Amino acid sequence: MNFNKKDKTEIFENAISWIVIFAMFVYGAAKINQFDGAIEIDKTVSKLTGMELMWAFYGYSKSYALTLGLLEIIGGLLILVKKTRVIGCLFVSTILFNVILQDIYFEVHFSALKAAILYQFLVLIILWLNKDRLIQSIKILLDSTKYEQTKMKYFVKLFIAFILFVAFRIAEYYLTIKFKF
Repeated sequence: MNFNKKDKTEIFENAISWIVIFAMFVYGAAKINQFDGAIEIDKTVSKLTGMELMWAFYGYSKSYALTLGLLEIIGGLLILVKKTRVIGCLFVSTILFNVILQDIYFEVHFSALKAAILYQFLVLIILWLNKDRLIQSIKILLDSTKYEQTKMKYFVKLFIAFILFVAFRIAEYYLTIKFKF
């Protein structure tokens, strides 16, 4: 069997994608019981290590930890499908970046930090291998096709937008501060 460069690249991309996917599935599923008992730490906040504090925070709300786990699994599923791989990598990258920062600032086990950095690095490689699709997507998102309009119409639209902004801010004030449930 003869493999060309494109075939070899696809094999490599799939292999590293599967590493990230597997990790997202494992870490996502682990959220079911990962922080159980963490809230029961018998120390004052000032006596907690960074990791104990973070664990207590996540352990306080089971639904929050489960939501994070679900997001990790969704990210893995997006990477699994070739058509959604780029968006999956961007999605997982935001999760991993947050994990890396937490691991650094809360002094989580160094091995956990190394794993998160490894997965982030693999995600960046996958994005690099799909750079043409990524660039094309960014161009579509940033496409600012200009259309002709008079200056008067432009300023009237800005004025109407400003009036709506003021109305929305007033509504926000009453909904969030004045309105009591």
